[in-house]
Amino acid sequence: MPKWIGSLCVCMASVVLTPAGGAPGPEGPCQEPPVWGDPAKETGSWMRPAEKPPNLDDYVIKLNQMHTFYDVPGEYGHALEGHEHGFNSLSFIVTETHPGGGPPLHTHDTEEAHVLLGGSAGYVIGDKTFRAEGPYIARVPAGTPHTFINAGGRVMRLVAVFPDKKISYHEVGANPLVKKK
Repeated sequence: MPKWIGSLCVCMASVVLTPAGGAPGPEGPCQEPPVWGDPAKETGSWMRPAEKPPNLDDYVIKLNQMHTFYDVPGEYGHALEGHEHGFNSLSFIVTETHPGGGPPLHTHDTEEAHVLLGGSAGYVIGDKTFRAEGPYIARVPAGTPHTFINAGGRVMRLVAVFPDKKISYHEVGANPLVKKK
């Protein structure tokens, strides 16, 4: 069931902004976001360059202007390296993580924040393992091994924010939260 906070609709896996007095109203349904891919059709992890080059004259950056990736077993993502898009000290990753999916255990040279407006995620951050229900912001210290898994039953969208113009990524190992088949 969607929740409405003013003109912000928070669903299990999506956020819809509407103008004041605009549709859909508090009684209208939120629409699920389009699915970026089907993990059942993937044969392994991959990375691809952006489909379109960045345009530094634009203030809006579309997903097709970002690098894309897929991590087994169910995380699609778009990475925005800040220096390529006019940011001096910010970079972002936007993910669509399917139930049971998540990235490998990894570290970054900078701290990181995970923003999730709806859904449920299991985490390993350093030596702590826990579960968080959205909406939340998770804090990941620089250099700390971490990962997450979509612990819910629907696709979730997570935004990772980095205070640097480049994203450092160092894979440490398999995601310990992923159940072996």
